[in-house]
Amino acid sequence: MATEAATDDAADAPEAYDALLDRVRRWNAVGSAAGVLGWDQQVMMPEGGTPARSKQLSTLSSIRHDMVTDEETGALLDELADADLTDEQAAVVREVRRDYERADAVPVELVEEISETSTEALQAWEEAKAEDDFDEFAPHLEKHVELKREYAEHIDPDRDPYEVLFEEFEPCLSMDRAEAILTELRETLVPMIDAIRESDADLAVDTFEGAFPEDDQEALARETLELVGYDFDRGRLDVSSHPFTAGNQFDCRVTTRFDESDPLGAIGSTIHEFGHAQYNLGLPREQFGTPLGESRDLSVHESQSRLWENHVGRSRAFWELFLPTFQEHFPETDDATIEDAYQAFNQVHEDNLIRVEADELTYHLHIVVRFEIERDLVRGDLAVEDVPEVWNDKYEEYLGIRPDTDAEGCLQDIHWSHGNFGYFPTYSLGSVMAAQLFAAAESEIDDLDGKIAAGEFDDLREWLGENVHRHGSRYETNELVKRATGDDFSADAFTDYVEAKYGDLYGI
Repeated sequence: MATEAATDDAADAPEAYDALLDRVRRWNAVGSAAGVLGWDQQVMMPEGGTPARSKQLSTLSSIRHDMVTDEETGALLDELADADLTDEQAAVVREVRRDYERADAVPVELVEEISETSTEALQAWEEAKAEDDFDEFAPHLEKHVELKREYAEHIDPDRDPYEVLFEEFEPCLSMDRAEAILTELRETLVPMIDAIRESDADLAVDTFEGAFPEDDQEALARETLELVGYDFDRGRLDVSSHPFTAGNQFDCRVTTRFDESDPLGAIGSTIHEFGHAQYNLGLPREQFGTPLGESRDLSVHESQSRLWENHVGRSRAFWELFLPTFQEHFPETDDATIEDAYQAFNQVHEDNLIRVEADELTYHLHIVVRFEIERDLVRGDLAVEDVPEVWNDKYEEYLGIRPDTDAEGCLQDIHWSHGNFGYFPTYSLGSVMAAQLFAAAESEIDDLDGKIAAGEFDDLREWLGENVHRHGSRYETNELVKRATGDDFSADAFTDYVEAKYGDLYGI
């Protein structure tokens, strides 16, 4: 049906729309090529390749920018302003216009400089993290902050620069709406975490203590992806310093990482990245290169990864299915029960410093730390040199722990090496959205828990494909959520979910 509709729309489209669509496909092909080079830099490229890669990515970035901001793009958009368009065509024009207006406001020289800075900063971050030396990364972070302030000022000099940057990742929800949801999370989670710390519950937290070789974990990660339905004909699994997903509906690759003392971390990361990949692979193939064939935004993207990681991977039903597979790879855990595994994977950590290894609740306080620091950096209220101390102070205030090193503190995440200020809030927004989507799926799929326990994921994948993936960027965020769930986007389903789940686990 989607292919038929796309064909009909193309046949009835104004000439200017066809011309615009052709331009969009071309500049998105350039962006897609840059994405492959970015994946290669983090996974396969030799350490000495940075100078050449920096120029390659900078050139592709400027070429794409020139194509987007070309006078003909503006002329075609003007011609289509009052055209009689179908709903899908109007959505495409809306998305292209947003990208055009933002790109047109920014000089190409600044785009090139940001790209080069990102490539150089990535290598500096990796070295700084390995050597636990924030001073090595600080000049790159400072340059990124200056460039991104300038970038935001070009787009809208009269608005909060952080809000402008947030719109790069979440263009359809206001900063006020995002902050309101983050505030609701804090108000819900802080007292809940305090109650958990005071609880007498004795969870089986030592179920997976020991040494778990990386090779065996990698074999398990691959089997995990096969279990949930990852299409290896259109993807691959690799290792990177920070797990990520890159690609499109034809080629979407995931990475994970391994810690020999923490096999659950790799399982969580692998299932999380599968959620991202499943979204990309589920986008309409016939719309490749157009907004209808692109994901909505990062809040929606994170909803897909967090749904699979938390609502599937952390469920009792999943461990009923998965524990025998785990024990085949690690027979020393043969005494563990399903309830042991469920409790171990859902324990709330009182002393975890690492965001990607955080439990489902304290995770959001990690996000709050990053959000507040990057917001203050961009607004000029915090100096780069003060980041490590402020980071550590906030960890002590919000999480009750203090990092001993910058490697396990402010250097742990990759995002600032890319200059991605405004990205972090989408993790929490995505978790909230995941709960709302999963609750709707549960209400429509008969015995979803039973299907998960039996390894039958087709119904869930199809529900997500029908309600989220196939729409691409046709609908803005709230409308997409409302169409899928019947309600506006809110934190209600998330708070209900965590109160029930952790109330049961910890007797609170």
